[in-house]
Amino acid sequence: MASREGRRHHHDLVPLAALLKREMKSEKMVKPTVRFGHAAQSKKGEDYFLIKTDCQRVPGNSSSSFSVFAIFDGHNGNAAAIFTREHLLNHVLGALPQGHGRDEWLQALPRALVAGFVKTDKEFQSRGETSGTTATFVIVDRWTVTVASVGDSRCILDTQGDAVTTLTVDHRLEENIEERERVTASGGEVGRLSIAGGAEIGPLRCWPGGLCLSRSIGDMDVGEFIVPIPYVKQVKLSKAGGRLIIASDGIWDALSSEMAAKSCRGLRAELAAMQVVKEALRTRGLKDDTTCIVVDIIPPDNELPPTPPPPKRNKLRDLLLFRKRSRESASKLSKKLSAINIVEELFEEGSAMLAERLGNDDNLNSGQSTSGLFVCAVCQVDLAPSEGISVHAGSIFSTSSKPWQGPFLCSDCRDKKDAMEGKRPSGIKVS
Repeated sequence: MASREGRRHHHDLVPLAALLKREMKSEKMVKPTVRFGHAAQSKKGEDYFLIKTDCQRVPGNSSSSFSVFAIFDGHNGNAAAIFTREHLLNHVLGALPQGHGRDEWLQALPRALVAGFVKTDKEFQSRGETSGTTATFVIVDRWTVTVASVGDSRCILDTQGDAVTTLTVDHRLEENIEERERVTASGGEVGRLSIAGGAEIGPLRCWPGGLCLSRSIGDMDVGEFIVPIPYVKQVKLSKAGGRLIIASDGIWDALSSEMAAKSCRGLRAELAAMQVVKEALRTRGLKDDTTCIVVDIIPPDNELPPTPPPPKRNKLRDLLLFRKRSRESASKLSKKLSAINIVEELFEEGSAMLAERLGNDDNLNSGQSTSGLFVCAVCQVDLAPSEGISVHAGSIFSTSSKPWQGPFLCSDCRDKKDAMEGKRPSGIKVS
């Protein structure tokens, strides 16, 4: 998968105040409107979601605002999903550099997402609970969308011109050959459930544990080769905007990406989320927890005005009329945009090797805290120079020829890395 690391360039430092002034000026001209809706039907009570639209890179500065949307589909209980909802965002933000402008912040996001996912997994496993969860975590900053995911919850982008792009990768062993090979190379066994007589049934699973996924947060009873390292994709929309549909597998087991997008075109985000859930239930019934978030990124000059309160009449007729009016508006916009490139891919990486995902620190200070101490790239604890272990030390997967080069890991995170690569057991026991 392509990485943009080689295309990044270093620029002369600019004071943060000057960067914020530029952002405020730019914001007035091009900042889109973000509208969202959520709908769900519960079967097991293991789906959880996060919607936070008031995040700020610089506290108190509205020009640095961004939004976060996420779905966590738990299994073997809801503990991992709840823990991840409560802690993942803070862990990601804690891994981001401070005092940088928006462009540098966006460039640092993929690495911070990897660190945040691994830290969340490490902390949850230390609790001794055996629950696990998928995580599809979306950050919307103006026209830039960054998605990190483990498991089989999915995020798609619909640009209204019948172009549907999947922004995640399903980590199902049944469907992902690369992940099957990685799990077996790391010491796991992949096979179907055996029943009396030796017959094998059901999807491919990882043993021990019997999990159908190759990546998740938690699942300490399955093995460390089930890793929390996310697939990350970052795209920039054109000024035409687009629609994100984020949903758990209760949706995707019933609907294809194209079917989900088509089923709700022309509806506002709130009604769209409800319609996607309704369509999934109509197709397959309530077989699993079914959760959907719809996010519309709308150009400033194309936002539909609020509809006035309708007179009392048939509700179904009102809905049909609204959909017809909205679809006519969307159709006009689609015709204008059909000949242009809607989405620019900025970053994509899915490697499960931590050394590859954390990259190299190009200068001596990038692995240091404000106190002058080195910092663990995953858990962000301060390290004395003699304590830090390079993420590249002894790694056959590293592209670095300098094992003393950062980023650095504490001993616990180094043990976690080795366990995920099948070099040693994690040392975490199920109580």
